[in-house]
Amino acid sequence: MKRKLIFILLPVLIWLGSCKEDFLNIYPETSITSVSFYKTATHFDQAITASYNGLRSIALNGIFMDEMRSDNTFFTIYTGDRGPYLTTEVLAEFLDDATTTTWLPNRYNDVYNAISRTNTILARIDGSEMSDTEKKSVMAEALFLRAFYYFDLVQHWGPVPLMLNEVTNEADAFQPNSTVEAIYEQILKDVNESIQLGLPIPTTFPQSGRATMGAAKMLLAYVYMSKPAREYAKAEAVLIEITKMNYGLLDDYAAVFQPSNKNSKESIFEVQYIAGEGGQHSDFAWRMIPKCSNNDFLMGISANNYAFTSGGWNVPTKEMIDSYESGDKRLNASIAVAEGTVVSEQFAASAVKNPVGYIPTSGKDYFYFVRKYYHPPYSQGLQTGDNFPVYRYSGALLLLSECLLEQNKAAEALPYINQVRTRAGIDPLSVVTKESVANEMRHELAFENHRWTDLIRTGKAIEVMTKFGSEMKKLYPWLLPTAFNVTENRLIYPFHYRELNVNKNLVQNKGY
Repeated sequence: MKRKLIFILLPVLIWLGSCKEDFLNIYPETSITSVSFYKTATHFDQAITASYNGLRSIALNGIFMDEMRSDNTFFTIYTGDRGPYLTTEVLAEFLDDATTTTWLPNRYNDVYNAISRTNTILARIDGSEMSDTEKKSVMAEALFLRAFYYFDLVQHWGPVPLMLNEVTNEADAFQPNSTVEAIYEQILKDVNESIQLGLPIPTTFPQSGRATMGAAKMLLAYVYMSKPAREYAKAEAVLIEITKMNYGLLDDYAAVFQPSNKNSKESIFEVQYIAGEGGQHSDFAWRMIPKCSNNDFLMGISANNYAFTSGGWNVPTKEMIDSYESGDKRLNASIAVAEGTVVSEQFAASAVKNPVGYIPTSGKDYFYFVRKYYHPPYSQGLQTGDNFPVYRYSGALLLLSECLLEQNKAAEALPYINQVRTRAGIDPLSVVTKESVANEMRHELAFENHRWTDLIRTGKAIEVMTKFGSEMKKLYPWLLPTAFNVTENRLIYPFHYRELNVNKNLVQNKGY
């Protein structure tokens, strides 16, 4: 058989060798290379659109790395998850390390891929055929995205490598850790330049879903309030500017998360998804409902959420549910109860109920789950079209309240927090404290991946999560004694061992 193959190939090789060199260089005339691509406004618009893809990774991985890292949610223990989802469970238990796979390296790599795209865009703008106006627009959007991505990295990994140029050779690809201070300095430089270049201020709703002046100002405020040397006066100024834009609260809290209200006047920035073919869908609801043998009852269509897109994650804790004030409309809008029966870890749902004053039906099992992203019936298994909120106007009001309190301006903070409370259907406060603002943020922004970084920013992460861990160990005896060892080192994540092996200039974070 081998001899025949040689005889067949030999004439072909001789023929190719006798051909002109140009023959080997022919490629389809319709193909696009990096040399020919970055020329027109259409090219750059496509490149910018691709740069938004990292946001989806942040939203999905944040469910496990931010929300489940906090006291808002935990997970439902399931025997079958001991193998495929052990790396998910350790995040909630503070047992992750450099070998933890899936969410940690996925987020890290996806965000750097998005940064690489913005760096290429910024490097190619000057050589393009675009007008000066088009160049400014593209640059503003790319700088905002790069700043947003580096803020995500520095919050979760601390001293990451600062990559600011298009990588054109091997040496450029492997950079050492930068200091946290240098990273924040670059974030501020990028976001301020994006603002100066003139990101648009939304005037009509729904918005396009792309970066706006409001999103840049919100990012800027968070940076001022999170970096090692805080600048609350500057944060206050940009947050006040947001209140003078065209944003506002929707009348109904639950309506904010309806797919029909994507990019509404309350939305400052959100991650975009579309249900259907093409891989542009979200799947949050399927991950957050219980693992269910008859999930067609819950979702309107049957699909296996015991396997890859597995359910039973990001489950609201009983403490979280009990922490809502009486009459708070956000409880039922944010959380639901799936009631049914469990046989050999197989749950069959029979009802979806309101968690307010919930009393389990005799003989029934039940599971809490996040309702915010639950809008059945769905037409495709394991797919939804829900967007994921990043910044909302209510969050801006609460961040402004926090900022004012940090400057001892409690009286000025009161009207902003009370706007949020009034919409929630609870009594306005007569006195506002840092604790009351943190509590309001917890409930207003519940399950939107803010709680963990909020605890870090306000200096409460170790205290709150140590107490939470102690209570969880009492509730779940199967938790290891080493779980919830929440130290200063655990406020950021480890670099994955593969990254350390590939990039010899990278130094692991302390404590790992």
